[in-house]
Amino acid sequence: MTKITCSSCGTDISTVSNSVSFSCPNCGKATIVRCGKCRKLVVKYKCSSCGFEGP
Repeated sequence: MTKITCSSCGTDISTVSNSVSFSCPNCGKATIVRCGKCRKLVVKYKCSSCGFEGP
């Protein structure tokens, strides 16, 4: 089984509630994964494909 981690902090999202994953809003190529903690604290993430940074 592949471990899915938060794009911001690297936490295994299977252990954190309110986690989400979505396509990059800029390029749509990469999948952004956000844990509930980083979402709540509005920690920035960076797309691995195009470099887009979001809240």
